Amino acid sequence: MAPTTSFPLLDANGEVLGSIPAIGFGTFQPDPTTPPGTVKAAVLEAIRNGYRHIDTAYSYSMGKVEVEVGQAIRECGIPREELFVVTKLHNPFHSPEDVRVGFEWSLRNLGLDYVDLFLIHFPHAYVPLPETYDTLRKPNGKPVIDYDLSRRYTDTYKAMEELVHEGRTKFIGLSNFSILKTKRILEVASIHPVVNQVELHPYLPQRRLLEFSKAHNIHLTAHSPLGGAPVAAVASDEPGPLIDETILSLAQKHNISPAQILLSWGLQRGTSVIPKSNNPARIAANYAAVEFELDEQDMAAIDGLRGEEDSSRMNDPRRHVGFDIYNEEADEPTVEQGVGRA
Repeated sequence: MAPTTSFPLLDANGEVLGSIPAIGFGTFQPDPTTPPGTVKAAVLEAIRNGYRHIDTAYSYSMGKVEVEVGQAIRECGIPREELFVVTKLHNPFHSPEDVRVGFEWSLRNLGLDYVDLFLIHFPHAYVPLPETYDTLRKPNGKPVIDYDLSRRYTDTYKAMEELVHEGRTKFIGLSNFSILKTKRILEVASIHPVVNQVELHPYLPQRRLLEFSKAHNIHLTAHSPLGGAPVAAVASDEPGPLIDETILSLAQKHNISPAQILLSWGLQRGTSVIPKSNNPARIAANYAAVEFELDEQDMAAIDGLRGEEDSSRMNDPRRHVGFDIYNEEADEPTVEQGVGRA
């Protein structure tokens, strides 16, 4: 069976609009002490190893990561049209009139004329400080939430549609959206969200979301496909799947790394994956995962690690923001949970 190197991006009717490379390179840096130049070097190494899908976001060090991604793109020697560049709208830019500001700042950081895919990073909104758009924070360091805008993410998405009409981004989509919230987007969208980027790994298999997304022609990209290392404010204390006994056993069976097992599992489920690393050897090994194929028994063993009811989310913002953006029963934050800005 030939390796899966890309997945189609579809419109609402299932017509092919383009494609997304199957393995992308993530650039989130959980360690705030990461030395300058680290991201640039890692992205250049990734491109040398064959990656053509580069994922970043304004919220990654408030644009500093985007700057280094842009530097690497300009120096890599690969034509811009051969790269698939993704960035995301940060929470303080959710007001419809601020969406363009957030996008333009990202584009300026990257030094590009357009991006391939622009995502709304999270459905909830933070209150921005004037001019800088830094997040207004409480004395305890937690963000001040704009509750009204957090319920109006459909308005944010509609403002993003204008960027497609203007040719500033080829596609738009979602990130960290539940089924419930995605349904609300589909009710108002005149431009189809081609992607929903979500945490997805064997400890959080997201079967219902995957089934729903396939039925509605939305491609899932798996962030944190190895379990992830999110910032402390939203991190779980539970060990991730990289050290699971079943994963370790399968890695030994196939003489490949546990990371390659996890990435192969994600690819064979039809999701693109965006592992991150600053280590050259791991960057190369992760990309090589596209060459491996797990058999049905292997896939079943991994599929059986967790179900919908006992899944583990490694990146969970509930304690940080005070509500559950992934609740499928109620669209949080509800009015009862907050109004105005608090």
